[in-house]
Amino acid sequence: MERPVTIEADLAVVGAGGAGLYTALTAAAAGARVALISATPLAESSSYWAQGGLAAALAIDDSPGRHLEDTIVTGRGTVRRSAAEVLTEEAPAIVRDLERLGVHFDVDRHGRMSLGLEGGHSVRRIVHAGGSATGRRVSRQLSALAAEHARIDVMEGCRATAVLTHDGRAAGVRLHDGRLVLARAVVLATGGAAAMWARSTNPVGSTGSGMLLAERAGAALADLEMVQFHPTAVAGVDGADSFLVTEAVRGEGALLLDADGERFVDELSPRDEVARAVARKMLETGAPSVGLDMRAVDPALFPNVVSVLRRAGLDPARDLIPVAPAAHYMMGGIATDLDGRATLPALYAVGECACTGLHGANRLASNSLSECFVFGRRAALAALDEPALTAVPEPPPGSPPPRLTAASREALWRDAGIERDAEGLSGLLHDDHPLVRLLAASALAREESRGAHQRRDFPMLDPALDGNHTVVAHDAAPALVFWR
Repeated sequence: MERPVTIEADLAVVGAGGAGLYTALTAAAAGARVALISATPLAESSSYWAQGGLAAALAIDDSPGRHLEDTIVTGRGTVRRSAAEVLTEEAPAIVRDLERLGVHFDVDRHGRMSLGLEGGHSVRRIVHAGGSATGRRVSRQLSALAAEHARIDVMEGCRATAVLTHDGRAAGVRLHDGRLVLARAVVLATGGAAAMWARSTNPVGSTGSGMLLAERAGAALADLEMVQFHPTAVAGVDGADSFLVTEAVRGEGALLLDADGERFVDELSPRDEVARAVARKMLETGAPSVGLDMRAVDPALFPNVVSVLRRAGLDPARDLIPVAPAAHYMMGGIATDLDGRATLPALYAVGECACTGLHGANRLASNSLSECFVFGRRAALAALDEPALTAVPEPPPGSPPPRLTAASREALWRDAGIERDAEGLSGLLHDDHPLVRLLAASALAREESRGAHQRRDFPMLDPALDGNHTVVAHDAAPALVFWR
């Protein structure tokens, strides 16, 4: 039988969002040959749509220690402290490096970097580029650099369907057209899985493809039950339904109001608290949404939010914006160490598809974009220390994972939403999609309520589970494991 076409590189990076682009650029700058595999054209990833900014301790009254404390408090007792220390110590240097690469962050009239405030942060520390267009600006600049780099082979319109293995280690990836990309290490930067839920702020492709690639290759996943629901996604408006209104508008004074025009929550509380408060207010009143009052917010600060709302017939200078929670960010993913290493040797993961334990049970706003770059850099440099391949691996048998159906998405929203219980989760164990089954098993294993994981049948936090992460290894039941 004719052998498939092979492409050789030092590093195969799957996914071209912020994490994948920065990983590829870091590795190429170190002299590596990089195959950058992207299912979409460059600058059309989930990162492109990110409205939040990068969290970094840059202000005079801030420090990495203060950022660390906010991260730990918001994570509800399950933040991996060592991962949070890495992020908070290294994020300021990442901002400076992105500036060196040509990203222009917003500045005030004195030329100083503008810093925003978001829920869970004790001081202003969020840097933006173009207001709420940060993801677009950063992705566009990094994409341009990657496309021009002589050591990066950009492979647009390509999907990875399997991680190749040889002698118990990752050795490349198989593409949808049968070609093989051979490399000393594979970095998965494929984004998250929040689009698995029927109501989501994510683009349709964010369904955990990289997590399944890793799991099928034998790597462990962790914290799949920890899914963050954003409290302010537009509800029931043609042309803007599920559009995310960034948390930064609340940092600039926007309020959440019930049907009587009354505030019912501290808008700058951590995201899990605000999302639950909104959901409970909707349940209490029978209303399909609550009102986000942006009338006191300067529209010039959020031009793309305002333009989307106005195109949908809403004027935030005059109207209350109807909002309701939607699945937004998965804290869980491929279990990794602090250099992005998965449990399968020579396999790495960065960005939302990875789980370092940084976010615990509730992500601190804007830590995720910083995470993409901090851990992308660490993974790129660590991966280049892997030994070169000594043989061509055989492609694994089997077909690509099944497509996620509308029925599965509705089932997740119903039975693994903001609140869940054993009865609903047990039904998901029989779902057609493997990641739905793994998520349900992980949620059943955590018999408590903590952060983004709220069990009606176990409504209290169990202190004995502080620092424990739900790890599901290949063909094994989930286990709660303490991570340092």
